[in-house]
Amino acid sequence: MTQLILIPGLASDHVMWQAQLAVLPAHYRTQVTDVATRCDSIEDMAAALLAEHPGELILCGASMGGIIAMQAAHQGGSRIRGLALLGTNARPETDDIRALRETAIQWFADGRAAEVLRANVPLAFHASRIRDSALVQSYMDFVLKAGAEQLIRQNRAIMARPDARKTLPGLACPALVMWGDSDQLTPPDANREIAALLPHAQAVELAQCGHMLTMEQPDPVNAHLLRWLERLPAQLG
Repeated sequence: MTQLILIPGLASDHVMWQAQLAVLPAHYRTQVTDVATRCDSIEDMAAALLAEHPGELILCGASMGGIIAMQAAHQGGSRIRGLALLGTNARPETDDIRALRETAIQWFADGRAAEVLRANVPLAFHASRIRDSALVQSYMDFVLKAGAEQLIRQNRAIMARPDARKTLPGLACPALVMWGDSDQLTPPDANREIAALLPHAQAVELAQCGHMLTMEQPDPVNAHLLRWLERLPAQLG
C-alpha cells in the first residue's frame, strides 16, 4: 500500500506537521522522515528516503523538505504516486543568498543561532502572526533544538542543491503546489514556476500567509491536502 512521507523544512521536525498529523487518515501510514539530519547533500537525503521507505510513496515536503521531495521524485520514478510541495523553491542558490547563508553559518558556529532566528521571524511568518508568541516560540524551539551543527550542515546542503527545474517536467505523478501569498523566503513566483513546470499540478495560494504555512494556516492546508489526497486514485487512473 502507498505510504505518505512528510519531509520537514530546514532544522525542523515533526512539530511543524502536528496539525496535519492530527487529521491524516491512518491508512496512509504517515511518517515524518529525518533524512535531512543524517545526510550531507540533497541527493543523498533523497536516496536515503527512498531506501528507507520501499514501495510506492506519496511525498509531502515543505521548504527544504520540498527540495528533497523533488529530488526523491526524480530518483524514484514511478514509485512516486503523488508529490505535494509546500512553500519551496526549484531554483539553484543565487550568489546573494549564498553570501547571506555564509554569514549566518558563521553566526551559528559562534553560538549566535538565537540571534539569527529572531531576526528571521518576520521573514518566516506573515506580519499578522509574528505577535503570536506561542506560534513563534514553537518555531524557535525546534530550530534551536536542532543545534548549530545541523543548521550549518543543512544550510550547506541547500546551498549546493541541484536545479530541480531541469527534472520537474519529467515527473508524471499528480502534484499539489501550495504557498503563502506573503512568503518572503520562497516567494510566490518561485512556487508558481514549479506548478507551471510540473505536467500534472494543482496550484494553491493561501491568503495572508507566510513561509510556515503548515503552522500559520493549518486548517486551509489540511483541507487542500486532504482533498488532493482523496482525488489521487482517480488522477492515477
